[in-house]
Amino acid sequence: MRIWPIGLIMLTLALAAPAIAVAHKGHDQKVMGTVSSIAGTNLMVKTTDGKTMTVLLDAKTKITRGKATVAVSELKVGDRIVATGPGEKETVTAKTLQVGTAPAAKVTK
Repeated sequence: MRIWPIGLIMLTLALAAPAIAVAHKGHDQKVMGTVSSIAGTNLMVKTTDGKTMTVLLDAKTKITRGKATVAVSELKVGDRIVATGPGEKETVTAKTLQVGTAPAAKVTK
């Protein structure tokens, strides 16, 4: 009988399925880091692991700082951000962008 070739094909497909699912484009990615430059609605972000990512903002991007909504014009170089949205390689189109709140001022005596 020729059952073993069918079994081999099924085993190959079962092992390849997780790799295919991980490589699927369009899944949301999370970018955490510091804004290093701003060009219109495009942010260059230095991530926590030292890489540089491009975060694209559009009219649908929800930008917040704490509970308050923030305009794109309020973003500045040095802001700490967390962006989430679909992406490929070093680019993410943000659905949400959370801007870190400013650290508390140090009190000097």
